[in-house]
Amino acid sequence: MRPAKALILALIAVVTLGVTACSSGDPDTARARIEDGATLIDVRTPQEYDEGHLEGAINIDVQAADFDERVQELPRDEPYVVYCRSGSRSAQAISRMEELGFTDLTNGGAYDDLR
Repeated sequence: MRPAKALILALIAVVTLGVTACSSGDPDTARARIEDGATLIDVRTPQEYDEGHLEGAINIDVQAADFDERVQELPRDEPYVVYCRSGSRSAQAISRMEELGFTDLTNGGAYDDLR
């Protein structure tokens, strides 16, 4: 195998493992964080949120153009539990929030796992 092709395959494997590792949250840790007062952020669409959400959760759609602006209105030093339908969008949201300086984030994973 040519070195360039081997490198590309290795990078694809690393990215795939990283996405897979981040795509599911930890509901037990998330529940404990919620009980300790962490703010809940539902990063699903407004339509999904309206169909059902965790009590007290704020809706900030990670796929919306204003996600970064809305998140930046939140205090960066408070704890947050982020959830979505499956855990994939919450992982994406956490990554973006970390880039914006948030440090106390928990991937709650899927809405159905937290209810």
